[in-house]
Amino acid sequence: MPWSDLLAIATVALTASAIVGGAGVLVLLALRRSSLVLQVCVLVLAAVGAVVASMIGVANEMYLSEHDLTVAVAVAAVSGVVSLVLVTVLGLLVARNSRDLSAAARRIGAGERLDTAGRSTNSELNALAEELVATSAKLTEAHEREQRIDASRRELVAWISHDLRTPLAGMRAMAEALEDDMAPDVDRYHRQIRIQVDQLSTMVDDLFELSKIDSDTLRLSLKEVSLYDVVSDTVADLRPVSRGREIRVDAPLAQGLVVMADPRELSRAIGNLLMNAIQHTPEDSAITVGVDVVGENAIVSVIDTGGGIAEEDLERVFDPAWRGSHARTPSLEDGRSSGAGLGLAIVRGIMRAHRGDVAVRNVPGGCRFDLLLPRETPLGA
Repeated sequence: MPWSDLLAIATVALTASAIVGGAGVLVLLALRRSSLVLQVCVLVLAAVGAVVASMIGVANEMYLSEHDLTVAVAVAAVSGVVSLVLVTVLGLLVARNSRDLSAAARRIGAGERLDTAGRSTNSELNALAEELVATSAKLTEAHEREQRIDASRRELVAWISHDLRTPLAGMRAMAEALEDDMAPDVDRYHRQIRIQVDQLSTMVDDLFELSKIDSDTLRLSLKEVSLYDVVSDTVADLRPVSRGREIRVDAPLAQGLVVMADPRELSRAIGNLLMNAIQHTPEDSAITVGVDVVGENAIVSVIDTGGGIAEEDLERVFDPAWRGSHARTPSLEDGRSSGAGLGLAIVRGIMRAHRGDVAVRNVPGGCRFDLLLPRETPLGA
């Protein structure tokens, strides 16, 4: 067959296919909100129709006999019917799998956790089902974490309300006694009011620090500092409030250990651990503060002899307002409360701001808190 005839046949076939294809596109646009099965059936019918229309056009141009046209159209019709049945079956399977995935998505939206989203007929839908299961697990974990945080915040508000009310009530009573000249010891009343004011000031400072940590606005002034000097200075500052408890500093190999840290915030973290140990350690008992290096981390350890923490409570010790069991809850001394339970939460926030962490575990007779500080903290922390 000469090239001119082939070109003419191709032109006729292209024209007929374009006309049928355009009609198919218009039908698909009209059915764009219908089911996937119907749209795929229209696509198959358009393809078969384009073939038949092309053969009819070629036959009209006398390139195909009437007999050959009848045979070709019959073959195309049978093939089209079979293709239409296969596509319909496949479309029904895909539609069923799509409905299953939609139901799984609705369950996720309702807060249910999916362990499986069913098996689909192709790898793409199976991958989507696996992603839905993974998303469901992450959403469930996030929801549980949000519930824990919400419960912790409610507990924090309750504790803060109680701890603020107690000193305020005491200050009001003492102020009224002083105003009515009913105070038996004026100097003692003045001293007690000052103590209560200091306590309230500490609680407000803790709340402000915790709010900066929670809002990720805590900014560190990093510099090279001697870790041993920070520890020894903090211990020296707290010795007057140790009330007979011996505080030992054990750092035989860390005299020259230098880290990149904010000395004020790091001292606050160490001081909070020491105050926690002082509150929970019996009088005439020892508290050990250790400084060491393990791998890439410098470690500051505070070990008390306060009887330890219940194993089920170890994961909660760094939650705001957590105070633990009765054995670990300090009593009031000298008219001062133990605080609002924010100290350990602040410690965790400060250490994470340093790209470090804090850990706790029970040891014989008490518990041990470890501050893990990278020896080289990025300046952008």
